[in-house]
Amino acid sequence: MAASQRLGVRSWWSQFSSSATRIKSAPPLFGNGTTHSKRLGGISSDGGLSRKLGLADLILLGIGASIGAGIFVVTGTVAHDAGPAVVVSFALAATACVPNALSYAELSSRFPALVGGAYMYSYSTFNELTAFLVFCHLMLDYHIGAASITRSLASYLVTSLQIFPIVKALPPWVGPGGLELFGGALSINVIAPLLLVGLTIILCQGVKESSVVNDVMTIAKVSIVLMVIAVGSFEVDTSNWTPFTPNGLTPVITGATVVFFAYVGFDAVANSAEECKNPQRDLPIGILVSLFVCAGLYVAVCFVVTGMVPYINLGGDAPLANAFMDKGLNFVSILISVGAVCGLTTTVLVGLYVQSRLYLGLGRDGLLPAFFAKIDAHHQTPVTAQVWVGSVAAILAGFFNVSHLSHILSVGCLDGRPSNL
Repeated sequence: MAASQRLGVRSWWSQFSSSATRIKSAPPLFGNGTTHSKRLGGISSDGGLSRKLGLADLILLGIGASIGAGIFVVTGTVAHDAGPAVVVSFALAATACVPNALSYAELSSRFPALVGGAYMYSYSTFNELTAFLVFCHLMLDYHIGAASITRSLASYLVTSLQIFPIVKALPPWVGPGGLELFGGALSINVIAPLLLVGLTIILCQGVKESSVVNDVMTIAKVSIVLMVIAVGSFEVDTSNWTPFTPNGLTPVITGATVVFFAYVGFDAVANSAEECKNPQRDLPIGILVSLFVCAGLYVAVCFVVTGMVPYINLGGDAPLANAFMDKGLNFVSILISVGAVCGLTTTVLVGLYVQSRLYLGLGRDGLLPAFFAKIDAHHQTPVTAQVWVGSVAAILAGFFNVSHLSHILSVGCLDGRPSNL
């Protein structure tokens, strides 16, 4: 018995040591759209994903993943502490993201025919064990992030619709806060899971169909942001920019660390490698252009909001909307609400998309059950993986409120993102 246990321990240690040294070599740049898998023989029996995404789709994918409702909220809340120098905070955060974006761009051009993003890059440059740990960190981030954002989206939708009398009479498990149970340990909400079911169905239809939804909503929210910037620029009082750093440099640096994650959309573009028409050219361009577009929009919004009202008046749940209401521009607040809904929706949509492709990559490599590697012959998408990630997010969003999910998400961000840098 003891000998058998020792043999089992040696066998486990042998597999563990082997996984710490295995790396994935680069496959041919183009081919049938499948990867070289060390356990599955390299080619999925269901065939590969379809290459339907162009450069514009990739850029909008990166923007859709990065810019959510936060552009209407975070810009104002950080400005409350940093003052007009919040523009420096966003510029510093964007500068810090550039090396990360360049790394993603270089690796995506070297491995343009593979799904997996940060997982694949870790597998290729370090080893299988490191790659699997990166995947675990990413999944903690993505699963809980999707649930948390969808819960916020559900609350935002219900709150916006409460202008109608019939909506005001909704029961708690449909309302913005949810039905609290066991002293707040559980918070039941049915709208968030239904939203996730709808987005999962869209993603299962095919990458082109889901890309069209993302493109339309991303263009809509970027157009609203540009309109907000244009309208707000006529209400700017340059005296509000003085003093530029009222509280010194410390809040400016702290603000940069707070807004850093507002730019992280690289993984979404990198994970679309196998569905990109010209990945070796378009992936690096899509990664970098989406970063610079997001940086420009954030900085422009910061200039406008700090010029419209004194920075000390910014804060609360809707600082940008309140700034326009103070100027009597209530119609802009409605546009901001529409933009926030579009922003939250595209963030969840892209997040679910990325998760399914990561599961697909690990299923092909044998690190997860093989059914995750199955690709639907009709829709040419990993339907099994897509349904799985949608189900996990729906369960979390249905039973936990944003506060609980956000605390767990912070752990995933702190552990997962540094491992990608």
